[in-house]
Amino acid sequence: MTGAYEEIRAGDAIEGSAFAVTRETIREFCDASLDYNPLHLDDEYMKESFGKTQFGGIIMHGMTSFGLITRMLTDWLYQRGGVHRRLETRWRAPVRPGDTIRPRARVVHKKTTHKSRWLLLEIELRNQREDLIASGEAMAEFPQDLAAAVGG
Repeated sequence: MTGAYEEIRAGDAIEGSAFAVTRETIREFCDASLDYNPLHLDDEYMKESFGKTQFGGIIMHGMTSFGLITRMLTDWLYQRGGVHRRLETRWRAPVRPGDTIRPRARVVHKKTTHKSRWLLLEIELRNQREDLIASGEAMAEFPQDLAAAVGG
């Protein structure tokens, strides 16, 4: 892992795994999170209007997207000696059964301070049509002592 931070460049791309969304994966997240909001389970309920928004059917939990982004970051960072420190996202479009979504990131900036080394990453999540589902940014740290940084 020595030297991995030095090899990273602004503009480097990261691509996460594709995730196929089904009614079953949505239901599994309901069970795991204990979030049984009708937004995720009841098509009839979702035919109604929510202010100016009409979804027309159930949608996936936003936290599933957040988890996929986090997995992409931690998988990429940890093998390079980095730790995921912050993630902010803005949801742009709903995800429905039948969609396949994929997280991506791009290194925007590197900064070394007297305490550590940092990356700023631009984040996006797109579906199979390349519609933007979520966007945001993340920060990652490359501490001198990774074991101490992750509590090991």
